[in-house]
Amino acid sequence: MVETASFEFDGATIPLRRDQTLAAALLASGRRVWRVTARRQTPRGYYCGDGVCYECLVVVDGRANVLACQTLAEPGMRVETQVGWASGH
Repeated sequence: MVETASFEFDGATIPLRRDQTLAAALLASGRRVWRVTARRQTPRGYYCGDGVCYECLVVVDGRANVLACQTLAEPGMRVETQVGWASGH
């Protein structure tokens, strides 16, 4: 029996596998953009995979500036597209 789990991304249900990062689950679901720049609304997403470039920032359960490439996806998470940099970054 295969256990299924999911999280929410901008209101859509995203399936996930155990020990999968948010970035991996989003890419597997066909999503390539999960942050946009504040000034020009330029799309951003997975780039370095090492947590160095900050292109994959998302909002998780109301907390901004979360690195999707370094954060394990958990059932029930509410993930949203991030616009620009959140204050304090």
